[in-house]
Amino acid sequence: MAMVDILREAGLPAGFLNVVHGLGQETGQYLLEDERIHMFTFTGSVGVGRHIKSTTGIRKVTLELGSNSPTIVHRDAQNINEIAELCALRGLSATNGQACISVQRLYVHKDIHDEFVSLLVQTAERLKVGNPEEEDTDIGPLISEKEAMRVEAWVNEAVAAGAQVLCGGQREGSFYQPTIITKVNPDMKVMCQELFGPVINVIPYEDIDWVFGQANDSKFGLQAGLFTSNLQLAMRAVYELEFGGVLINDVSTFRSDVMPYGGSKIAGSAKRDLATRLKK
Repeated sequence: MAMVDILREAGLPAGFLNVVHGLGQETGQYLLEDERIHMFTFTGSVGVGRHIKSTTGIRKVTLELGSNSPTIVHRDAQNINEIAELCALRGLSATNGQACISVQRLYVHKDIHDEFVSLLVQTAERLKVGNPEEEDTDIGPLISEKEAMRVEAWVNEAVAAGAQVLCGGQREGSFYQPTIITKVNPDMKVMCQELFGPVINVIPYEDIDWVFGQANDSKFGLQAGLFTSNLQLAMRAVYELEFGGVLINDVSTFRSDVMPYGGSKIAGSAKRDLATRLKK
């Protein structure tokens, strides 16, 4: 609202930009049914995205929906200390993992796996959970206790199925401790669904074809990250990883608002025209 006030003071004509507050089931539905609106853009859940698509008819729709973002750390990645810290901060303390492009699936080559995981855990254990109004707090509460309980349930379910918690894994009210999990499998909810909490799953790999296949084996396709010093591998990732955005030498969480942004599969609708033309 403050931004809108500034734009109006700068001379934006009255009625050119309107902000409407309200609940989705009421106000949102009213907007969807108003034929004067010719295009909709939406950021949120897959379920609501489907409803918008089914309601708007032939009018244009741009969707940015959920995700389950992978980041791959290859054996030739440089400065793994910095990479481990970046993965922990972007996957755990950045919005408490409550971002559709948060680091959730972290694939690490077996040659550097043990050292990398040790560094990752060290960073996670340094993060302070507490009042977000205090300057030294790294992680505040999740959006609700209900969501914190869901994250707790998914992690506990994974542990019961054989996963191992290296740090964290505890909840107190709406707060959930930053958590690193290993020994996970693709069928666990923490791996195949959008977790939306301060939890990172670490999976070792040896074969690059296998890890590309694992990264793509998801109904989501918003963003992915790859750390490597091999230019050919980087370009191959751009072509083969089925995501709206592929970040080279950065985690999946990076986003530049002046660049095109969107997903594939049920994560949303984004066209990778340049990559397609180059591949042809």
